[in-house]
Amino acid sequence: MSGAKNCPETPRQRMIGMMYLVLTAMLALNVSSEILNGFTMVDDSLHTTIESAELRNSILYEDFESLNKENPQKVGEWLTKAKKIQKESDEMFYYIQEYKYQIIKLADKEEADKKARKIIGRDNLDAAGEFSLVRGNGKILKEKLENYRNLLVQNSVGNESKQRMYESVFTTSPINGKPWIESVFQMMPVSAVVTILSKYQSDIRSSEAELVQYLKSQTDASDFRVNKIQALVVPNSRYIIKGDKYSAQIVLSAVDSTKTPQIFLGGSELRNGKYEVTCGRAGTFNYSGEIRMKGSDGTVRPYKFSSEYIVGEPSATISNEDLNVVYRGIDNRFSVSVPGVAAQNVSVRANGASIVNKGAGKYIINPTQDGEIKISVFGKINGKEMPMGGDIYRVKRLPKPTAYLMDGSGTQSMGGLMSLDELRSTTVIASYGKDELVKANFRVVSFTMIVDGLAPANVNGTRLDQNFLNRLTKGRNLIISNIVAVGPDGYNQSLGAILIRLS
Repeated sequence: MSGAKNCPETPRQRMIGMMYLVLTAMLALNVSSEILNGFTMVDDSLHTTIESAELRNSILYEDFESLNKENPQKVGEWLTKAKKIQKESDEMFYYIQEYKYQIIKLADKEEADKKARKIIGRDNLDAAGEFSLVRGNGKILKEKLENYRNLLVQNSVGNESKQRMYESVFTTSPINGKPWIESVFQMMPVSAVVTILSKYQSDIRSSEAELVQYLKSQTDASDFRVNKIQALVVPNSRYIIKGDKYSAQIVLSAVDSTKTPQIFLGGSELRNGKYEVTCGRAGTFNYSGEIRMKGSDGTVRPYKFSSEYIVGEPSATISNEDLNVVYRGIDNRFSVSVPGVAAQNVSVRANGASIVNKGAGKYIINPTQDGEIKISVFGKINGKEMPMGGDIYRVKRLPKPTAYLMDGSGTQSMGGLMSLDELRSTTVIASYGKDELVKANFRVVSFTMIVDGLAPANVNGTRLDQNFLNRLTKGRNLIISNIVAVGPDGYNQSLGAILIRLS
């Protein structure tokens, strides 16, 4: 963590800054070496604190391991996090220990104490700066401290006070406007630098203990404290199709999920708390039993339970939305549902017809044969497809439409008084009219135009023969007969005649 010169300083930063000023003044006044003995005394005291913290941490980890053996399901996750904190703390601690030795080694040469406790060149002002600034090790130490601090903060999510504490204890912000590395190591006596580093080691062990204790406390954080216990039956479904299985989970509510009670049904103990029975007949069925749970005082307490389920015959609801028959050549719309089964778990099949699933229980069924078709419905229950019923439908050809004349404006008529000009833009069509019950498109393929005294004109298509119309005069009768139309089922239909009086 870094900060600008005008950022408020933490107490730790002010302490280090004051230490830096005191040391600078000591050097300026050429204070005797006895003053440096004070740093040695502080360092010795820090080592005593470290030893106490390590003993405390050892006991804490032992307790954590013991809890995990009793209840690994509850404790395991938090113990794993604690072990990671332990590993990272040890690595950081021993890195600083080696860091101290390397500084002392520059000051005392071959006489350097590997434990970094005895320092001959305590007043050496160059060793710490040489190792930390010139050789770049201070930058590495700073980065490691920041990473360690971030680890502590990340594992303290939900506890802002601890997060702020770790941010403060392991801050690497500038001190009195001077970069942290220079403030701690530049022109600083070896004795003072070693003491500051020992302080970080002490902080590591203390923070480790704080965080591991916090993680240990989280093993009970999600537990509920209740004042009521009762038996609970949770069936997969209360409505069962004959031939399928009824399945129910029997549990003791408001109980620690890591403790398993004994469950008895009809005097027999159930394994895994699951009751299953094959349902061979329809009807309503009841069952009861008890759950036996040992209390904290060792007394076994029974908790009664009872439930029921309904077994029904396989059934399906099939509804032809438009008619009670199906027609060839058009879309016959159906609604299909199965009680107790979601629409997405329902499937429809048909012999002699094609089916298109439109979603939400809607289907389009098109017969591909005459006579009859059978529609069958299936439901998927507990991953298994079961027949739910069906029905047989008669297949009919489309009803015969009616022939109409349609002028250029789209107006339909069945003949009557018409002018020759109107007839020139008129076509012959076939439909069920405005009150149609079935939607189907027909196409007129041929018809015959008849007028007394003239040879009949056979026409292919829908438009009247213009040459034949040119030979007609007012007052004569025109008959449109032999009208043939083809429907979407592919069959030709012979329609009635149309009589027109020319005006």
